[in-house]
Amino acid sequence: MPRRLPLIFRAFAYELRGGFLIRPFVIALALGVVGAALSSLEERAPALSAWVPSILFPSRQDPQTAQLILSAIATSIMTVVSIVFAILLMTLTLASTQFSPRILVSFVRDRATQWTLGVLLGTFSYCIAVLPAARSLPVAFVPVVSVTGAMLLALVAVAWLIFFIHHISQAISVNHIVDRIARDTEQVIEGMMPHPQTGFAPTVHRPMPDGEGASILNPRSGYIRFIDTGRLMELAKEWRIRIRVERGVGQFVPAGTPLVRVTRENRVSPMRLAELLGAFDIGPTRTLQQDVEFGVIQIVDIALRAISPAVNDPSTAISCIDQLSSILICWCGRAPLPAVLFDPPHVPRVEIPRIGLEGLLNTAFDQIRHYAAADLAVNLRLLRAMGDIASTTQRSDVHAALRRRARDLVDRAAEVLLDSDAVRLRQRLASLEARLTA
Repeated sequence: MPRRLPLIFRAFAYELRGGFLIRPFVIALALGVVGAALSSLEERAPALSAWVPSILFPSRQDPQTAQLILSAIATSIMTVVSIVFAILLMTLTLASTQFSPRILVSFVRDRATQWTLGVLLGTFSYCIAVLPAARSLPVAFVPVVSVTGAMLLALVAVAWLIFFIHHISQAISVNHIVDRIARDTEQVIEGMMPHPQTGFAPTVHRPMPDGEGASILNPRSGYIRFIDTGRLMELAKEWRIRIRVERGVGQFVPAGTPLVRVTRENRVSPMRLAELLGAFDIGPTRTLQQDVEFGVIQIVDIALRAISPAVNDPSTAISCIDQLSSILICWCGRAPLPAVLFDPPHVPRVEIPRIGLEGLLNTAFDQIRHYAAADLAVNLRLLRAMGDIASTTQRSDVHAALRRRARDLVDRAAEVLLDSDAVRLRQRLASLEARLTA
């Protein structure tokens, strides 16, 4: 269990960033504690009330006025919170039905929304924490500083509500949604692949044969969301075994199917087996912790729905293609992650399946190319996106993959488009191939 703490803390930190529960709860709890502590301190040191100007709170001898102010703020804040939740539910429903249910992850992770809920709920908890201090019996006491703080928090809450309405009006814009998903995906790429592309091919090592080693079965069904490769390396070196991960991040693993294979299975005791399985975070949904493909899939889903006959919005699909090209440029500019990890050098320890260039290009372009074959504007933008990617890298494998897909795109579109439109596509293809051979 202690060795699994880093993975647990990482999952907790990701949930902290990606949910409506933890961050608002922490803010509300913190402001509640501040209210209770401030009112208690003010009762022990009444001289603090002299720091508050009389114009802000003139009724310093009437506890009922303080109680009325605090209760009015708390009641009105809860009414505003109900309105905010109604707006959020409406926004989530609209985004899910109009764009894709998978993009709800980006809405839930929105920090502005989380802080809005936190500030509103925190103002409520602050007022409730201060309210018992304002009393008439046995000795009349008015927490002037604390009540003034509640009034200031109420003003902050009103200003934050105005900001939230402005923010949510922008958040439901498709361009804003796609841009946010693309930025999150690029952050994942930069975190996983911190080194720039050097031009040297990674070392190729013979993988573990399929029949070699003993299978360790997955205890519960779910998607692999995070693999602690550093932990796997430590265990493989400590136990002097070789570990092969059967499925990569983002893939679904049913319960009872092989998750990893290990050599010298007699060295993996039941206690060690629990440590090995603890290096994997498996859950019901995919996340952007290490899953670059999931970010691409979200944008592709929006593009596919936009070019469907029911929606017929090629402009949205074009915006999605632009962001996909940005993600792929970021990917191609980074040194790829090795599929085999060594420690010490030339001693293979861990094998992990990674999504490569071909897989990411297939995910990004193939479905759009297939369903948009009859749309000239979308096909032209796909070719331009491929040209943008090619212009940022000198990698021959990238150029070859782009050339092959560009030719397939033009051949497929030429079958359904008018001859004049097909000519434009072939001209764009010729320009792209000239750039690739330059």
